[in-house]
This record gives sequence, structure tokens and C-alpha cells, in this order.
Amino acid sequence: MAADILMFNAHKVPVGRDQIQHVEMARDIGQRFNHLFGNGKEFFTMPEALIEESVATLPGLDGRKMSKSYDNTIPLFTSAKDMKDAISRIVTDSRAPGEAKDPNNSHLFTLYQAFASKAQEEAFRAELLQGLGWGEAKNRLFQLLDGQLGEARERYHQLMSRPSDMEDLLLVGAKKARAVAAPFLAELREAVGLRSFVNQAAAPVASKKKAAKSSRVLSFREGNSFRFRVLAADGSQLLLSSEFADGKKAGAVIKELQSGQTLDIRTEKNGFTVWLDGECVAQSSAIYTNDAQRDAGIEALRTALTPIED
Repeated sequence: MAADILMFNAHKVPVGRDQIQHVEMARDIGQRFNHLFGNGKEFFTMPEALIEESVATLPGLDGRKMSKSYDNTIPLFTSAKDMKDAISRIVTDSRAPGEAKDPNNSHLFTLYQAFASKAQEEAFRAELLQGLGWGEAKNRLFQLLDGQLGEARERYHQLMSRPSDMEDLLLVGAKKARAVAAPFLAELREAVGLRSFVNQAAAPVASKKKAAKSSRVLSFREGNSFRFRVLAADGSQLLLSSEFADGKKAGAVIKELQSGQTLDIRTEKNGFTVWLDGECVAQSSAIYTNDAQRDAGIEALRTALTPIED
């Protein structure tokens, strides 16, 4: 939900009161991203929840919030019989016909109120106060819903009977959404350093000396083992080492790779490996889909490991 909101930089998001926290979570995520990667630029708009005062959370058949998770919903677009059966299961109190009912504490009345006009609502309230039986009250609710949803139900079934037409409509919508989302997503990936390696490889390299000064070799501990990774100037990971039993061994391998000696790089199906003294000491981090990408990755690694000239 947060991704849907933030991707299209929504300013106002119409939600029910029980969904406000989801909009707040989207705000938190957007603010955090802007703070970490914006460098003064606000990538994401901070969304605000738009609450219609007249819209309330509807109660389900058992009085709890209506939810599929609770299995307490009223099916609006199934048959009239299914709808009537569901309405008949609405939980009411034990007041018999002829006894006054309290509309303000009846979730059956709340459901009726959500669909009724002001005049219908007042008439129904008066009948409950005068002792309308719950059975007849449920029937009144069914008649109201069936009368208002009959045409919509027919339209729903017409659409569902033509799934190919529905799919075409969804594809049109997806195309429109993708036209907005794809460029923005590329901008976000650029901001966090997830740049296209193909584009990076195609870009001119200023000089090996400059790249070497910007590239980094980072050592780290993983469980009881020691490893290192080689990062390119743009922060992308070029190489990940095998596991070493101690830090001295890992340090010695790093020193050897940076010594300027010819690297023993062996190509694999989707990448490459680096060998020293007949032992595989590291492997490429990326998965390359063709030889050109893989060769560009190897060249970037050689550049990153080139000794800095005085």
C-alpha cells in the first residue's frame, strides 16, 4: 500500500479511519528515503489521509468491523438469495416484536443508515422505536440493498462473464501506470546506487588512476569466517570473496590482488571467478546475461584493483 501511494506521489489519499495508520507508515517511509538519499531533493511527496466525515467503518454480521478476515461480510454482488441469507445472520438483541429497539446501538440500523436517504433513515428509526421486529427489520435492509444494487449486480456479472475484456482494461491501466512509475523508479534506483551496470559499462571511464582512487575493498566478518568485497567507484559491488578461516589470510589475498600482478580471472556461464595459486578466492557479485556485460564487469574489476600511481 505504501509503494502504491509513494510511487505516484499522491498528495491526498481517501481512506477510512481504520486505514489512517497505513498512510502514516507511507509518510514515514517516504521521509526516511528523502533523508537518507535525497541530498536536498524531495523524491517523495508526503501523503495525507483524506477522511470523509460522513463515512464510517461498517459493522459486520457479528457487530465487529466488517472484514473478510472475520467472515462477517454481506456479499453485494452475489445472488439476491445469498445476500438475504447473509442479512438474516446479523446478530441482534433479544427484544421481541412490539418492544422498542435502540437504533443507536444496533449495527443493523448502522448498515441501513449507510445506504438509506435521510427520509428512509428517519422512518426506519421511528419503526424500530415503535417495536418493529428484528426479522422484518432485516427484510427492510435486504429490500433496500437489493433495490439499490440490482443494476450494479447485473453489470458486475456482465463484466465477469467477459474476462478477456477485463484483462484488456487492466493492461491499459497498467500501461498508463508504468509510463509514470518506470522513469521514477529508475531515478530512485540511481539515488540508492542501484545503477544499471550496462549503462555504467558503456559510459566513458575518465582514467584507471581516478577510478582506482575511488574504488574500495571492504573486509568484514561473517560468523567465524572472514571475507571481503570489491566496490567500484559508484559503490556497486564487483567481487565477493570466498570465506577465509582468519583475517590474515583474507588480508594477504587482498594485498596480492592489488599488487598489480596479472589476475587469473576465469569466466563462468553468468559471471567470473578469481583464482590465486590454484584456488578460487572470489567470484563476481552480479549475474550477467551476456558476454558483453560479463567482459565489462571484468574490465571494471581490473580497473578497481589497479594500483594507484604516484
